[in-house]
Amino acid sequence: MEQHVTPQDLTLQDVYRARQRIAPLVRETPLLASSALSKQVGASVYLKLETLQPTGAFKVRGAANKILGLAPEARARGVVTVSTGNHGRAVAHVARESEIDAVVCISERVPANKIAALRDLGPELVIHGHGQDDAAVRAEALRRERGLEMVHPFDDPQIIAGQGTLGLEIAEALPAVDTVVVPLSGGGLISGVALALKAISPAIRVVGVSMERGAVMYESLQAGRPLELREEETLADSLLGGIGLDNRYTFQLVQQYVDDVILVSEEQIAAAMAFLLFEERLVVEGAGAVGVAALLAGAVDGRPGQNIAVVLSGGNVSVPRLLEIARQYELEKREASPDH
Repeated sequence: MEQHVTPQDLTLQDVYRARQRIAPLVRETPLLASSALSKQVGASVYLKLETLQPTGAFKVRGAANKILGLAPEARARGVVTVSTGNHGRAVAHVARESEIDAVVCISERVPANKIAALRDLGPELVIHGHGQDDAAVRAEALRRERGLEMVHPFDDPQIIAGQGTLGLEIAEALPAVDTVVVPLSGGGLISGVALALKAISPAIRVVGVSMERGAVMYESLQAGRPLELREEETLADSLLGGIGLDNRYTFQLVQQYVDDVILVSEEQIAAAMAFLLFEERLVVEGAGAVGVAALLAGAVDGRPGQNIAVVLSGGNVSVPRLLEIARQYELEKREASPDH
């Protein structure tokens, strides 16, 4: 796919091509039936476990499709990216497996556990600025200075097509799926998933979920154009960052294919992380748990006979942080108990 591709040019065929290309480096992850969530919601709920990817998050799909599709001369020059952690880890992993040099730019906001995981993969790591947008400026400067190939975290046709392979897996594992709930930040994941699902059946409802703090895509959709917002501290740190005022693909694709966008609070995100740990024995980071947060909050309509798939996009949370959230959740449950 060339960079002059427009959002309207992306097709289901691009997603199938991506699946073939990325197969050596990407796992087909399980779709797990959740009896606990099904009981809560009143519909059949399934969890798409992207936490089981080699890098602990879905990002490896898009990164693999982009990097494995590079021309030999671009591979020889190396790649650069900007990340809140998970995308950088995916790029570093694919680059290492492909014997390509990689530079990953992150901001000072990236949690220590994600920085440590990045360092373990061996890329050149550049920590710059107070937020994702600052790190993006540095990444672009390095691209120009060194002639590196940019692996954009979301606004790129090959990234979008790679993420869309997740949608294919859901549709094949659960042909009767009615609704798919997807974490939403820059929109690369939900654009690809929605593109694939709507091509298979326009009746499938696609719902995006963001945190209340700094939900740039949500606010941009409300305004009808890409906006910039100040980043705020959030449990869903992987969803931080802008969509780019010059957004070329994901803003239009989200407008076209996504049926609804829901915002969840920090308290709801924490409750969802604890719920997944206690009820499903799953370690899920804040950004990965926003879909479950929306379900638990009653923000996604559920009814008997309905099949809802929820994407758990990543599990890269520090264990001490998760245990702290779990302890607080248990304490609040005990205090709310009628027997207390």
